[in-house]
Amino acid sequence: MDPIKVDFTGGSSNGPDKKTSVVIPPEKKGLKIVVNIIATILFGAVLYYFMLPVFNFKSIMMYAFFGALSVFYIAVNYVTSGALRTPDYSPYANKSSLVPKIIIGVLVAVVAIGYIASSVFFRASSYAEIIDVQTGDFTAEVEEADFASVPVIDEKTTAVMADRALSDLSELGLVSQFTVQPNYYQINYKDTPVRVAGLQYSNIIKWLTNTKNGLPAYIIVDATTQKAELVAVEGGIKYSTAEHFNKNVIRHVRFQYPTYLLDTPTFEINEAGHPYWIFAKLDMTIGLFGGKDVTGAVIVDGVTGECTEYSIEDIRTKEDLQWIDRVYSAQLLNEQYNFFGRYQDGFWNSILSQKNTYSTTEDYSYLAMNDDVYMYTGVTSLTNDESITGFILINQRTKDAKYYVMSGAKESSAQSSAEGLVQQYDYRASFPLLLNIDGEPTYFMSLKDASSLVKGYAMINVGQYSIGATGTTLTACIDNYVKELAKNNIKVDVDTDVIIDNPTDGDATTEKITATGVITEIRTAVIDGNSVYYIKLDSSDSYYSIKAADAENVVLVNKGNTVAVTITTNTGSIIPASAIEVK
Repeated sequence: MDPIKVDFTGGSSNGPDKKTSVVIPPEKKGLKIVVNIIATILFGAVLYYFMLPVFNFKSIMMYAFFGALSVFYIAVNYVTSGALRTPDYSPYANKSSLVPKIIIGVLVAVVAIGYIASSVFFRASSYAEIIDVQTGDFTAEVEEADFASVPVIDEKTTAVMADRALSDLSELGLVSQFTVQPNYYQINYKDTPVRVAGLQYSNIIKWLTNTKNGLPAYIIVDATTQKAELVAVEGGIKYSTAEHFNKNVIRHVRFQYPTYLLDTPTFEINEAGHPYWIFAKLDMTIGLFGGKDVTGAVIVDGVTGECTEYSIEDIRTKEDLQWIDRVYSAQLLNEQYNFFGRYQDGFWNSILSQKNTYSTTEDYSYLAMNDDVYMYTGVTSLTNDESITGFILINQRTKDAKYYVMSGAKESSAQSSAEGLVQQYDYRASFPLLLNIDGEPTYFMSLKDASSLVKGYAMINVGQYSIGATGTTLTACIDNYVKELAKNNIKVDVDTDVIIDNPTDGDATTEKITATGVITEIRTAVIDGNSVYYIKLDSSDSYYSIKAADAENVVLVNKGNTVAVTITTNTGSIIPASAIEVK
């Protein structure tokens, strides 16, 4: 019998120019296919555990997950078939990888079609309708500012206060085991605006030694009194974003709701002070990937990990859920309003004529009203000039949105104006909070030093940002603002009797620092009717500013005197001082 002849040249009986590939299967082909499948399954399990994709056709992560599995199978197949070592096996590897290659092609096609179907180019009107915005009356609908509950600190100052509160961990015998998570959520707690923050483990070793008991407490910072408090949690917070593996709250919820689109969780407490994580349940309402909106929420008990799902209608209407303040994130609300403002008259109008097109300004803040938290931001033209056409308030629990028509300065302009009033101190203004001062829309800001401690306050009129005032206390700031308005024939009546002024260094117990040295230079200036002395010592490159009204003996000091200056911080080119003593 003649031996079997195999032509490896690629020729065929159909002609010398017709090339074909000879498929040579490797030994134990069936076993190697099983190995490929098992390896891919194991890879998928590990990838799923850490990637946490959503098994939902409206999630791009699902397509990325299955695409990664297909690529992995192809790679393993080339290894086990020997195609990387022996090119003769390449035709087999190519043929046996056909199915995962087809899967990749289908995934790419679905994603491409999905993005086209969701494109604002085709669906501009749908994007414009994703949020219902009503026009409101500022004077009638926005309550006059209650200065007993006006938040006076922003997130950066909150961080400073929260870090100080960590010292109370010594009472629990847990010093140096935890730090504060860098997320501070503003909520209403017992009708008071506060910011809450969870803790996290200092490092992986501290996690190993403490995870059994969980995080022992959370921090709550009163946004009006600036008081920070460490609140112990009975049983410990065992489910949080600071945990690893199965007790990580994101993984914990994903395992229970594998098909749900969920937003980044926020930390809140109910009226009893019990900690919860709020996961907004999302849906893509336009095409396959567009029109993100909230349809409900999953509420997770931080201590037990118990998960409860509610519809958005439940959260809006049920009395026992009124403590929930943040379901719609500020970022989502900003995005939805910008769709509304940009595409009301179609896609091409937003590009060409841009008539009746608007966008939000660069940042946002929060306003507490009616036991809810509202996102505030200014609205400007699409060309983003330096003025606003109005502003919006959107309820973060119900998505009720109101637009208030008003021309005036952008928040950034108001910040610059406020900083200009205290330029001698090199303070920085917080992002403005919008207040109703007896019918006058007013930007309210805290003035912070280089350490983010509050040193004073500023108020700038929205309509006329040249009208503004500052003060080292809230009462002084309001009084000065009322006087400035009166100079411009604007009469307002503000009751400041309810205000309990707190030290503007952010903490009544701030340690006083004494700077001692020989005076090398003295300068003076009159600011807002006050004589201010700027003294430089040979021991520092900074100037110390002292008001004569605060320390009368400053008028008696001379160049060459050795003095001791009382301050609360030693950073900054100009450092405010409260007292001076000649040695």
